Amino acid sequence: MATVAHSLPPLTIRHDGWTPQPYRPVWHAMRDYTQQRDAETPDALWLLNHNPVFTQGKNGKPEHLLATGDIEVIQIDRGGQATYHGPGQIMAYTLIDLKRLGLGIRGLVTCLEQAVIGTLATYGITAHARRKAPGVYVGDAKIASLGLRVRRGCSYHGLALNVDMDLAPFARIDPCGFQGLVMTQVADLGGPTDLDRVADDLSTRLARELGLQPAAC
Repeated sequence: MATVAHSLPPLTIRHDGWTPQPYRPVWHAMRDYTQQRDAETPDALWLLNHNPVFTQGKNGKPEHLLATGDIEVIQIDRGGQATYHGPGQIMAYTLIDLKRLGLGIRGLVTCLEQAVIGTLATYGITAHARRKAPGVYVGDAKIASLGLRVRRGCSYHGLALNVDMDLAPFARIDPCGFQGLVMTQVADLGGPTDLDRVADDLSTRLARELGLQPAAC
């Protein structure tokens, strides 16, 4: 008997280019996508980067905002503490129906971390995750930050991967709530500076980790 091939569910990838976007409209759009989706709505990955902004998670402590200066601080609805977003950093927003995939929040975090770790490995960069401090690290320095919100069994927000950016604003906060945490990036570790290349590699690996088939929007 012939084996019937079953196609994987789609992961719709929306790539808006690398012109930095203001944070609020994107945040509201992914929140609305999550609120309005139903059982047939495809999972999605949005790839973009932002104008300079600090975001503070819903349980964030103000003492971790040290000297934000002229960079806007936005209080948002993800978990976690304060972080920085800016040009040269890939935002990968994961709009995933966790119930449909039979995936818990910890499982999604692991998929995100492993996708980054695998991507970096192809560039000769050895990275790792930390169980008690979500994200991806190279040695003691952090290269990717995670923050999620789950509503009605579906996730939004996602991960931020530092590729080729100005890291100086991270010194104005305690990144992710850790005093003195050093941030690093792909470019400083000998990896590519081409955001398209890194985004393509990352999205391919993330789809694989989730058991989904990448599909252009």
